Amino acid sequence: MHYQDERTSGCRISDAWTYRGHKAVVLENELIRVIVLADKGADVYSFVHKPSDTDFMWRTPWGVRDPSKFVPTTGTAGSLWLDQYEGGWQTVVPHGGYTDTVYGADMGLHGELNTMPWDCTVIEDTPKRVAVRFRAKGVRMPFSAEKTLSIEAGNAVLTVDESVTNESEEACECVWLEHIALGGAFLSDKCRLYLPPSRVINHPVDVAPTSKLKPGYEGQWPKSKLKSGLDIDFSRVPPKSDRSLDMAYFTDMDEAWYAMTNEELGVGFAVSFPSKVFKYLWYWRNFAGGWGYPWYGRCYNVGLEPCTSFHNGGLRQAMENGTALKFKAGETVRATLQAVAYTGVRPVKRVTPQGQIVFS
Repeated sequence: MHYQDERTSGCRISDAWTYRGHKAVVLENELIRVIVLADKGADVYSFVHKPSDTDFMWRTPWGVRDPSKFVPTTGTAGSLWLDQYEGGWQTVVPHGGYTDTVYGADMGLHGELNTMPWDCTVIEDTPKRVAVRFRAKGVRMPFSAEKTLSIEAGNAVLTVDESVTNESEEACECVWLEHIALGGAFLSDKCRLYLPPSRVINHPVDVAPTSKLKPGYEGQWPKSKLKSGLDIDFSRVPPKSDRSLDMAYFTDMDEAWYAMTNEELGVGFAVSFPSKVFKYLWYWRNFAGGWGYPWYGRCYNVGLEPCTSFHNGGLRQAMENGTALKFKAGETVRATLQAVAYTGVRPVKRVTPQGQIVFS
């Protein structure tokens, strides 16, 4: 891209950037700016709504590490991932969840494609639309992934067209998770979460000593249950002083989407996704209740993460409970997600598959 048209208006894209040792790609128009770390899983590191100067993506306190300059003193299957976890949005394939050994392969936390570099190619570059394609292949399991990110002029929507392929000559299963973490100045107890009608499932056991949700509880959105026996309204975000750490899940959505509005700032973030592929939405509730490594009580964020499978125990448990995504030899599964920045405080009734916000 040495001779790329360097526009200052309309849609713009550039892959001529490096951030802390990682090749980075920047896509933007007059409404949003998206930064993707191509060399770190093609992670969406930043998603900014420009008129309000709001970055929806959460950043970990330790941030992005330059792999050429940072050498961990020790390593476990979980800490190696967490040491490099910068927040933001990861595409997690083929093992979403805790560490395990599957098909004879040792799989670390959320392994393995989001810890490796992805090839990237700018495939469209006009004032009306820009697009970039990313590709990666697994090492320990025979899955490859491809995703094309695009934005259009005058539209605060990031379109993500993705595919996952089993490149082996035998049937295999995987977990496909879009690990989206929201936080920073956007997240507060003034936020309200909107979902379509769905079933709520609390994680089957406590995930931390500070967990407050009743393990295994099932009900209907937006209600859940605390261990104390009291009801909780999942449409409301607790403040940092809540000091809890929990996991819950939403499923049985006819049309899958979520929207979160900060009613004080008047700005929101929404995602629509295909329910036939992503049958679950994981809800990581990290309200400053994580003590010890790596949180140390300083992390206030939520994860709202479309996933093929239940729950975050990893691929083996998803295979055992029948929710892993099954691939024939050579099979490809495709999905399109829309991530949207919007303004206003009216209740959100729907997010269409095209990323249109429908207010009540």
